[in-house]
Amino acid sequence: MLGPVILAASRSDRMRRLISAAPVTRQVVDRFIPGETVTDVVPIIADLTSRGLELTMDVVGEDITTPEQASAARDAYLELIGRLEELELGEKVEMSVKLSMFGQALDGGHELALANVRPVVEAAAAIGTTVTLDAEDHTTLDSMFAIHEELRKDFPQTGCVIQAYLFRTEADARRLAAAGSRVRLVKGAYKEPAEVAYQQKHEIDKAYVRVLRTLMEGEGYPMIGSHDPRLISIAQELAHQAGRKLDEYEFQMLYGIRGDEHLRLAAEGHRMRVYTAYGTDWYGYFMRRLAEKPANLRFFLRSMVSKG
Repeated sequence: MLGPVILAASRSDRMRRLISAAPVTRQVVDRFIPGETVTDVVPIIADLTSRGLELTMDVVGEDITTPEQASAARDAYLELIGRLEELELGEKVEMSVKLSMFGQALDGGHELALANVRPVVEAAAAIGTTVTLDAEDHTTLDSMFAIHEELRKDFPQTGCVIQAYLFRTEADARRLAAAGSRVRLVKGAYKEPAEVAYQQKHEIDKAYVRVLRTLMEGEGYPMIGSHDPRLISIAQELAHQAGRKLDEYEFQMLYGIRGDEHLRLAAEGHRMRVYTAYGTDWYGYFMRRLAEKPANLRFFLRSMVSKG
């Protein structure tokens, strides 16, 4: 029940100032966001890849207000790609991008976001990796899918994200489950109205399984974004039923959550990708992690009490 409250707080400037100023916050944030710069996260990338894990990197930040900020977001990803090239880790590390960071919500935002994300996708392809377009709130999705379709004309490996809690997602999954597609399925982490999204956990879980079955039975490459042990087991069973080999799908989990499970799945031969965010504008990302799982919120509150 606290999830909607926390998501509302993620858009509150007052709450942003309050939480950002709390002395304990930075220590807790480090659990989910291991650094603010590329230099900070390079040791994390090296460590995780040495353990047989793969990564998808997210430079955090969403609510930009100027074209200059959108250009800066583009340049931050290009800097990351340059470091990955130096480390020769292109095949192990991809990028996840939110089009809001690239100017999607500004005047002429669709064209601006496409113009900013294209050089990132091109640079990623040049070092042997790719980009996945993250899903944001439901009002942005038609634009995201159109940009995804446009990018795939030249870079067919470009991925996208779909959210199980939205009513539209089953139809989107059927359309996207085609040869060559890469689709990450998540439950959804934005506050959406009852007119467009399931509100109850059991409804969302059932929708997740229906959509995942569609992806597994399709011709694309499913990426299972979940920490839920039951859904992970169901995903393995659906993959088996669909006759998929271990390299024909992958699991994705967030940095800082169920790290032992990351290693267990990798040890079993599964492709396991860790979603790793970094940057200074961490507040919205951090609040959604708290909203997604009560255990994350308990961890934060316990830390505030014990350190405060």
